[in-house]
Amino acid sequence: TANFSEQVVESFPSDISTGIYYGWACVGNGDVHKMVLSIGWNPFYKNIKKSVETHIIHTFKEDFYGEILSIVITGYIRPEKNFDSLDALISAIQEDIEEAKRQLDLPEHLKLKEDNFFHLPEGQTVNNH
Repeated sequence: TANFSEQVVESFPSDISTGIYYGWACVGNGDVHKMVLSIGWNPFYKNIKKSVETHIIHTFKEDFYGEILSIVITGYIRPEKNFDSLDALISAIQEDIEEAKRQLDLPEHLKLKEDNFFHLPEGQTVNNH
Protein backbone atom coordinates (compact mmCIF):
# COMPACT_ATOMS: atom_id res chain seq x y z
CA THR A 1 0.00 0.00 0.00
CA ALA A 2 1.26 3.47 -0.87
CA ASN A 3 -0.06 6.65 0.69
CA PHE A 4 0.03 9.97 -1.09
CA SER A 5 1.37 12.96 0.83
CA GLU A 6 -1.00 15.52 2.34
CA GLN A 7 0.03 17.98 -0.39
CA VAL A 8 -0.98 15.52 -3.14
CA VAL A 9 -4.27 14.66 -1.39
CA GLU A 10 -5.13 18.37 -1.14
CA SER A 11 -4.52 18.73 -4.89
CA PHE A 12 -7.17 16.11 -5.75
CA PRO A 13 -10.44 17.62 -7.04
CA SER A 14 -12.49 18.60 -3.97
CA ASP A 15 -15.68 17.24 -5.51
CA ILE A 16 -14.35 13.69 -6.03
CA SER A 17 -16.52 11.26 -4.08
CA THR A 18 -14.96 9.32 -1.25
CA GLY A 19 -14.93 5.59 -1.74
CA ILE A 20 -13.08 2.75 -3.40
CA TYR A 21 -11.83 3.06 -6.97
CA TYR A 22 -9.72 0.92 -9.30
CA GLY A 23 -7.22 1.58 -12.02
CA TRP A 24 -3.55 1.33 -12.93
CA ALA A 25 -0.40 2.25 -10.99
CA CYS A 26 3.26 2.55 -11.83
CA VAL A 27 6.15 3.04 -9.39
CA GLY A 28 9.02 5.05 -10.87
CA ASN A 29 9.70 3.79 -14.39
CA GLY A 30 8.61 0.26 -13.50
CA ASP A 31 5.84 -1.93 -14.83
CA VAL A 32 2.18 -0.89 -14.72
CA HIS A 33 0.04 -2.93 -12.29
CA LYS A 34 -3.61 -3.16 -11.33
CA MET A 35 -4.54 -1.17 -8.23
CA VAL A 36 -7.36 -0.35 -5.83
CA LEU A 37 -7.56 3.18 -4.47
CA SER A 38 -9.25 4.37 -1.30
CA ILE A 39 -10.18 8.04 -1.07
CA GLY A 40 -11.65 9.17 2.21
CA TRP A 41 -11.50 9.31 5.95
CA ASN A 42 -10.98 5.61 6.76
CA PRO A 43 -13.71 5.59 9.41
CA PHE A 44 -12.48 2.28 10.88
CA TYR A 45 -9.24 4.03 11.86
CA LYS A 46 -11.04 7.29 12.76
CA ASN A 47 -8.79 9.47 10.58
CA ILE A 48 -9.26 13.21 10.93
CA LYS A 49 -7.60 13.98 7.58
CA LYS A 50 -8.72 12.74 4.20
CA SER A 51 -6.29 10.21 2.76
CA VAL A 52 -5.64 8.63 -0.60
CA GLU A 53 -4.22 5.12 -0.31
CA THR A 54 -3.16 3.02 -3.28
CA HIS A 55 -3.08 -0.76 -2.96
CA ILE A 56 -1.02 -2.03 -5.88
CA ILE A 57 -2.02 -5.59 -6.81
CA HIS A 58 1.54 -6.84 -7.08
CA THR A 59 4.19 -8.12 -4.70
CA PHE A 60 7.28 -5.93 -4.77
CA LYS A 61 10.69 -7.34 -3.78
CA GLU A 62 11.57 -4.20 -1.83
CA ASP A 63 10.09 -0.99 -0.44
CA PHE A 64 9.62 1.93 -2.78
CA TYR A 65 9.60 4.86 -0.35
CA GLY A 66 10.36 8.14 -2.08
CA GLU A 67 9.57 6.86 -5.58
CA ILE A 68 7.14 8.63 -7.91
CA LEU A 69 3.76 6.85 -7.93
CA SER A 70 1.72 7.44 -11.08
CA ILE A 71 -1.92 6.35 -11.13
CA VAL A 72 -4.85 6.35 -13.54
CA ILE A 73 -8.29 5.92 -11.96
CA THR A 74 -10.59 4.06 -14.35
CA GLY A 75 -13.63 3.11 -12.26
CA TYR A 76 -15.58 3.21 -8.98
CA ILE A 77 -16.36 0.17 -6.82
CA ARG A 78 -18.27 1.40 -3.77
CA PRO A 79 -18.72 4.21 -1.26
CA GLU A 80 -16.58 4.42 1.86
CA LYS A 81 -18.07 2.72 4.92
CA ASN A 82 -17.20 1.73 8.45
CA PHE A 83 -16.70 -1.86 9.62
CA ASP A 84 -17.52 -3.65 12.87
CA SER A 85 -14.21 -5.51 12.92
CA LEU A 86 -10.80 -5.69 11.31
CA ASP A 87 -11.80 -9.04 9.79
CA ALA A 88 -14.79 -7.41 8.07
CA LEU A 89 -12.54 -4.64 6.74
CA ILE A 90 -10.00 -7.18 5.42
CA SER A 91 -12.79 -9.20 3.79
CA ALA A 92 -14.15 -6.08 2.04
CA ILE A 93 -10.65 -5.19 0.82
CA GLN A 94 -10.26 -8.69 -0.66
CA GLU A 95 -13.64 -8.33 -2.43
CA ASP A 96 -12.59 -4.90 -3.75
CA ILE A 97 -9.35 -6.39 -5.11
CA GLU A 98 -11.23 -9.20 -6.89
CA GLU A 99 -13.70 -6.70 -8.39
CA ALA A 100 -10.83 -4.48 -9.56
CA LYS A 101 -9.09 -7.45 -11.20
CA ARG A 102 -12.30 -8.38 -13.07
CA GLN A 103 -12.97 -4.82 -14.24
CA LEU A 104 -9.37 -4.13 -15.29
CA ASP A 105 -9.35 -7.21 -17.52
CA LEU A 106 -12.10 -5.61 -19.66
CA PRO A 107 -10.76 -4.19 -22.95
CA GLU A 108 -11.80 -0.60 -22.21
CA HIS A 109 -9.72 -0.60 -19.01
CA LEU A 110 -6.90 -2.85 -20.23
CA LYS A 111 -5.97 -0.41 -23.02
CA LEU A 112 -5.19 2.30 -20.44
CA LYS A 113 -2.39 0.13 -19.00
CA GLU A 114 -0.37 0.97 -22.13
CA ASP A 115 -1.10 4.71 -22.03
CA ASN A 116 1.86 7.01 -22.71
CA PHE A 117 1.18 8.65 -19.34
CA PHE A 118 3.13 5.78 -17.76
CA HIS A 119 6.03 5.91 -20.19
CA LEU A 120 7.86 9.18 -19.83
CA PRO A 121 11.04 9.69 -21.84
CA GLU A 122 14.19 9.09 -19.78
CA GLY A 123 14.96 12.02 -17.50
CA GLN A 124 11.56 13.71 -17.97
CA THR A 125 9.39 14.33 -14.92
CA VAL A 126 5.72 15.07 -14.32
CA ASN A 127 4.85 18.58 -13.10
CA ASN A 128 8.54 19.30 -12.38
CA HIS A 129 8.56 16.83 -9.44
